Amino acid sequence: MILELLFRGHTHWTMGVTGGLCFVALYLIEIYSGEVLWRKCVMGALVITTIEFLVGIVVNLILGWKVWDYSKMPFHLLGQICPLFTVLWLGVSAGAMKLIRYVHNRTYKTEQQARQPFR
Repeated sequence: MILELLFRGHTHWTMGVTGGLCFVALYLIEIYSGEVLWRKCVMGALVITTIEFLVGIVVNLILGWKVWDYSKMPFHLLGQICPLFTVLWLGVSAGAMKLIRYVHNRTYKTEQQARQPFR
């Protein structure tokens, strides 16, 4: 929501839910994937774009809330996603992965603790 407030000057409560889903997905990618950072960022950008598309279908097209509309952007898909924002999500993913790793390492004292599944 903070990114949207900074970028657009306003937001919608559904962006909090969407952002939360994206952050959980990025957490799982960062902690459990074992990939190098650039691959994690690509996975993160694709996951964020997928979540954005699915939420957009429900929120914008089915419910008609008009939270966002990329229909004026080149190569958009149903006005819900576009390549420019997928590239933006690469950078967001990189920053989020660094933050996730920092918080995770400060929270768990050993690597064995850190790799245990949720209870």
